[in-house]
Amino acid sequence: MMPKARLHRVPRAACLAPAALAAALAGCASTAVQSAASPHQGHASWRAVETPDTVHYALALGEVSSGATVLARVTPDYPPSELAACPPAVEVIVKLIVDIRGRVTEVRPDSAEAAAPEGRPFLEATRSAAMQWRFDPLQINHWSADANGESHVVDSRTEPFSLDYAFRFTCQAGRARVSTGDKVAAR
Repeated sequence: MMPKARLHRVPRAACLAPAALAAALAGCASTAVQSAASPHQGHASWRAVETPDTVHYALALGEVSSGATVLARVTPDYPPSELAACPPAVEVIVKLIVDIRGRVTEVRPDSAEAAAPEGRPFLEATRSAAMQWRFDPLQINHWSADANGESHVVDSRTEPFSLDYAFRFTCQAGRARVSTGDKVAAR
């Protein structure tokens, strides 16, 4: 069963973290967008998340998985239509469905709330950026030992997988911050 989608609004006070704390955070990346009509800047960032109902591939004895790591990411653009209002922080949680070539084929919102009129610009910005992400394909190798006790790959297959990400959009005066660092297993 797929987890339900969530769109979270974060109180404005929670967006005002000190610069030192922002520099220490890992697992996020951000970019700024500024409209000529607005004095505000919008930031978008992401982080990998793992929900309690996450299902992982079951590997047989002798199987080892590799890959399923991000190779290229595109940061979502902050929706220009939302800059003038500068709403509180918005978080959109989505499941990225990745094919055997490492291409994102679908971006599933975690809740119906994300499709609500106030969340739609953020969901569309998320979808537009995430569809451009590229991953190292998930490779599952079956290893076995020969008569001499030496190990070698006897079978190999590539599998599709999915990963959950939370995309966070904040609007404030200031400069963009960028940091990265994902640690999530493929499912």
